[in-house]
Amino acid sequence: MVQVHKLAGFFVVAVFAVGWIWGLAAWVTKRGPGERFWTWVTVVQVLSGLQAIVGIVVFVSGYRALTLLHYAYGLFPIVALVGAHLVARRPDFRERPWVPFAWVAFICFGLTLRAVMTGLSG
Repeated sequence: MVQVHKLAGFFVVAVFAVGWIWGLAAWVTKRGPGERFWTWVTVVQVLSGLQAIVGIVVFVSGYRALTLLHYAYGLFPIVALVGAHLVARRPDFRERPWVPFAWVAFICFGLTLRAVMTGLSG
């Protein structure tokens, strides 16, 4: 299960990278990201949740990260995605509800990359 968590961690980082690059491209071209962006949002939410569940199983099995930051970096994306949903519903994002998700993808890319680094250090 530890190996699954480790491999899935790399995949989560890659999926968040796709989201922020997609959002950046949409912003640079001054066009929306398209309907498939919302499929990406669904995938990243499910993947983040599954990664957290696998992480909890690994933790309950007795494995521990060397630093508590690993857990914060790993769980923050779930909180951030909930926040993106709340912000995207605000009237000032009515025209571009994808923007909060692109920002969250950028932030979570860095945090999940850091989670992988702290997890591999032990």
